[in-house]
Amino acid sequence: MTTPSRLPSPYDSGGGSNLADILERVLDKGIVIAGDIRINLLDIELLTIKLRLIVASVDKAKEMGIDWWESDPSLSTGARHRELSEENENLRRRLAELEAAPEATKERRDPG
Repeated sequence: MTTPSRLPSPYDSGGGSNLADILERVLDKGIVIAGDIRINLLDIELLTIKLRLIVASVDKAKEMGIDWWESDPSLSTGARHRELSEENENLRRRLAELEAAPEATKERRDPG
């Protein structure tokens, strides 16, 4: 009776800690991947795509000055609340202007 030879599995328990260590290091330090794709035809540039990818933890991104998600209404409830408050204030101001307009027109026509 022969036993099949056993090949090393990439899913052994030892590989998980290595992956976790790498992920922790990348999120702690951050990593930038950049690349450009250019399509030319007879020395005429038809298309240029610039790719920039930053992988970092939220804390590291804030440390680098990147915090765009805090002001994006689709990603932040605080930003959505601010956007709604500004819209509400603009509508109230516009309504006050519209309500004041007929009174000013009436005063001009009937001074007295």
